[in-house]
Amino acid sequence: MSKRPLIRLAPLCDVEDFQAALYDDETQTLAELLQRAPALSTEPISEALLERPLGQLIVTPVTASPDCPLYRPPGMRMVMAKELAGSSQNRAAIPVAAPPPSEPETALKREVETMYPAHLSEGDAVRLAYSQEIGKVASLLRSGLSVLVYCDKLVVEHLWQDMARRAGLREIPLEAAQEAGGDLMPRSLRQRQLAMLKELTESLKLGDVLVIPHLDLLAGGSDHSLANETREFIELVYRTSDRLLLAFADRSLEIPEVLAARFAVRILLSGVPRSISYPDGSEKLLGEALVTEAEAARFSDFNAEGLYKNVAGMNPIQLRHAITYAVKEQTAGAPVTMERFYQAIRTFKVQTSANFEVPNVSFADIGGYENVKTELSRALNLMAGSYRLPDEQLRRELIPRGFIFHGPPGTGKTLFAKAIANQLNATVQVVSGPEIMDMYVGESERKVREVFAEARRNAPAVLVFDEFDAIATRRSGREDGGSRAGNAVVAQILTEMDGFRADVPMLVIGTTNRLDIIDVALLRPSRFQAVAIGLPDTQARRAIAAVHARHFQVDVSPALLEMLAEATIGFNGDQIRALLRDACVGLYCEQPPLPVDARRFETLITRLRQAAEQRSPTSAAK
Repeated sequence: MSKRPLIRLAPLCDVEDFQAALYDDETQTLAELLQRAPALSTEPISEALLERPLGQLIVTPVTASPDCPLYRPPGMRMVMAKELAGSSQNRAAIPVAAPPPSEPETALKREVETMYPAHLSEGDAVRLAYSQEIGKVASLLRSGLSVLVYCDKLVVEHLWQDMARRAGLREIPLEAAQEAGGDLMPRSLRQRQLAMLKELTESLKLGDVLVIPHLDLLAGGSDHSLANETREFIELVYRTSDRLLLAFADRSLEIPEVLAARFAVRILLSGVPRSISYPDGSEKLLGEALVTEAEAARFSDFNAEGLYKNVAGMNPIQLRHAITYAVKEQTAGAPVTMERFYQAIRTFKVQTSANFEVPNVSFADIGGYENVKTELSRALNLMAGSYRLPDEQLRRELIPRGFIFHGPPGTGKTLFAKAIANQLNATVQVVSGPEIMDMYVGESERKVREVFAEARRNAPAVLVFDEFDAIATRRSGREDGGSRAGNAVVAQILTEMDGFRADVPMLVIGTTNRLDIIDVALLRPSRFQAVAIGLPDTQARRAIAAVHARHFQVDVSPALLEMLAEATIGFNGDQIRALLRDACVGLYCEQPPLPVDARRFETLITRLRQAAEQRSPTSAAK
């Protein structure tokens, strides 16, 4: 395996300016870096090294001292420099690369000084969005602590080189190891990488860090069902516990706790921050830092601050994909509104996940239930920031994490969930409770993690668990396998609910007909708020009938609506909808058309009641 040369440079300019130039673009050559940020080296540098891109080198800034010899890189002229050792007696004529007067500003500085960057690659987006986290990991590695980073697979390749470089370490990625031994090597990928790992850990030196980009794929699984390769891997990393490791894993994939404990620190990278921090200490809004000037110009009322809530759960690469899609969806010509932009982003989310949809149901499409609408509207206004509160932290604490809609079948519980998503300008994912349960150990919990992770990535999102009682029943003390599996799923849901990020707009809704069997820990007000959606009263039935009459284009007079409201006592919203649907069929599909009058509705109501009686347990017993 070819090793990247380690070059230690003593900056002659401001250290922060040097770091900004160093981390700005890894495709620039070492010579270009020294033109932008003058520095001397602790060892002679060949002309060949000057022409190599920074991505092929390990460049580490160091502090110069009087007893440390410094060398002038080839081609640099002599000028007077500032003192390096901190003593006025140590000034000397030393070589410094003076940048040409026409030298352009670095891309990073230009982004700070202008409203929007001119160009932005996926790698730049990741490094900008996670700049603070990269610096934190680099500091930990520099202290000799192994780090496990939980993040999306898409961003891994853009993270580990910067983390190691900022730490001043030479990174050795596991996947870059060269195979040896021909046909004698094991054939499976995991076995090949395990063999590589043995070789690499033994050859690690001081100043090296072993990078494992896909720890979850190499040694994933639960503590109760470890594969032989995983056991061998765990034994190896503990046997070499003095080696420095930097590993990455996707949060939706399980890592054995015994393996995760090998790392001194675990860090989670999720979504994108509201504001981007630059090396010089300045900050810019996400919508200013990760949107290019040309993209912002496509919208007449581009709102950098309002963009965040529509992309909060995405990682930086998904964010760039969504913005690129939204811009290209707009036809050339005059700028369009931000509402078109947000709609395009929601459409992009739906197209990247078959489980999500953009709902078109509003509260106006749901008749009656004014008390329920009032309660939900208050929560939605809190999430939207409509109320004037003393501070932002208080608002975050008041925002509910989830609701449990409970009541008889057919009362519109799922419909309310879609209306909430529509009012939040969010996508909605409806998951059937029984879909989560799996016969294999650990699979049900993994599905719960994946569902929550996908909802966070598509925030703002509303996650709906239909038939919630199928996965959230009260935990049992029995020792049979079914009870243990159910207990584990409830525990996983509790973990996900407690791990909410307040700045990621996401709401979880469970619908059930059996609130009495839901685990009491889920019914805590800080997790799920129970909202009763019962059978509609007379006023609600009148409103529901009016809504469906408009939808099916059936002309119903006020007197006839009043008759329907009085005659449908005990009906749910779905049954009232069926009445108007059947009236529509009779009016437009029968020959001759059946009139929409009181007699027709009496016939339809009688038919529905008879069908309900035949399905009742009492009728079956007779």
